[in-house]
Amino acid sequence: MKSIKEITPIKSNDPFVILKHENALFDYPLHFHDEYELNLITNFKGTRTVGDSIEKCEETDLTLLGPELKHLWKSEALVSTASVTTIQFQEHFLHSKFMEYNVSKDIKKLLELSKRGIAFAEPTKSLVKEKIDAIESNGDFKSFLIFLEILHLLSISKDYKVLSNPPSANYNQERESRRITTVINYIRKNYQQDIKLGKVAQLVNMSESAFSHFFKKRTSQSFTSYLLDYRLGVVTKLLIETNMSINEISFAAGFNSLSNFNRAFKKKFQLSPKEYKTNYERETTR
Repeated sequence: MKSIKEITPIKSNDPFVILKHENALFDYPLHFHDEYELNLITNFKGTRTVGDSIEKCEETDLTLLGPELKHLWKSEALVSTASVTTIQFQEHFLHSKFMEYNVSKDIKKLLELSKRGIAFAEPTKSLVKEKIDAIESNGDFKSFLIFLEILHLLSISKDYKVLSNPPSANYNQERESRRITTVINYIRKNYQQDIKLGKVAQLVNMSESAFSHFFKKRTSQSFTSYLLDYRLGVVTKLLIETNMSINEISFAAGFNSLSNFNRAFKKKFQLSPKEYKTNYERETTR
């Protein structure tokens, strides 16, 4: 699905830029940009598209999106009363000296994960809204401190949801663990093959049981679940960006059974692959 690149108004010497829109029309097409973006939307009813995720939203929506992640909001209202506050900050913020300090480790993880898109629930939404309302501009030190406090609040939040699958989001997370990095890279190169738990555990010199416990602790997912999500992310990327048949996509993503593929896809997205493609095209077409 075609998307456009947005040129944001942030200047090279600004830590962030804050934009506010009342009665937002949500008429901007599917797009992406080089910056991180925190969006707070109130009085909204419609759909949010982030990467390969399409979800219905009502009232208040708070999301953090990483660089180059496609996104779009679409309102159901004929006359909008929605308010949108957007904070954008530059991609190199993640690689700044500030992120090397131990006190910033949670924020660093947050920004890495935001490359897949993150949606937040209560009480984080209310806490962050209060902080955003206190930001007066991007030009004073007090507002900059509030901006950092917002990032900290988001980084320690427990009420969040990761939105998009890794392949669809062009996600290449830098992990603290060399073993996890080895495993993720192996999946990227071999997801079309039959990947055995024992083989992967052997790669990092661990027993199967020790590796399973280690992987889940580091990623919050079992290895089997992560591998399935990765393959489904490949599927959504191919559905969105190509005209390949469902059967071709299934095998290209590493599924050896079309029936198993259809069952796994429908369980995750509550739609068949064909319905998902049609729905995505409908939601992202202006």
